[in-house]
Amino acid sequence: MSQVQSLQEKLQKGGLVDVVSSEHDTVIKAAEEAGLTAFVVDCDRARSRSAVLRAVVKAVDFPEFFGGNLDALYDCLCDTVLDQKSGLFLWFDKLHSGDPALAEDSVAIESVCQDVVEFAANNGRVFAYHIVHAGKHPDPEPGVSPTPYSGAS
Repeated sequence: MSQVQSLQEKLQKGGLVDVVSSEHDTVIKAAEEAGLTAFVVDCDRARSRSAVLRAVVKAVDFPEFFGGNLDALYDCLCDTVLDQKSGLFLWFDKLHSGDPALAEDSVAIESVCQDVVEFAANNGRVFAYHIVHAGKHPDPEPGVSPTPYSGAS
C-alpha cells in the first residue's frame, strides 16, 4: 500500500491525522482526493482562545454571528461538516499550545474536534484534522508592538 493510499484511509476514517507538518501539501491534496473539503486554519498570531476561534471562522468562512465559545465552535464545525458532500479536513497551523494562555484551550479545542468526529460519523460524513503544535510565542521585543491578529499595522 502506498503512502498516499494509507493517508487517504486515515483521512476517510476521520479524527486526528498524525503526520509531520512538512507533509502539509501532500495531506491537503490527499484530503481533496478523498472527497473532503480542506481548510487551513492559520493560528500563528492567535494568542487567546477567541483568536483561535476567529481563525477557524475565517478559514471555513462561517457567518459573523459566531458565538465565540467552544459550544459555538462545535456548532460551526458540525454545520460546516453537514454543508460538505463527504466531509471536512482542517489543518490547524501553528497552534501555540505552549503559550500559558492557550495551553488548556488547545486541549479543549482538540476535544471539541473529537466530538465533531463522532457527530460527522453519526451523520454519514467525515471530519478529520491535524494540529501543528507550536511552542510558546516569542516574547515581545521591548518598544515593538506585536502584530495584531488582524494583520493590520
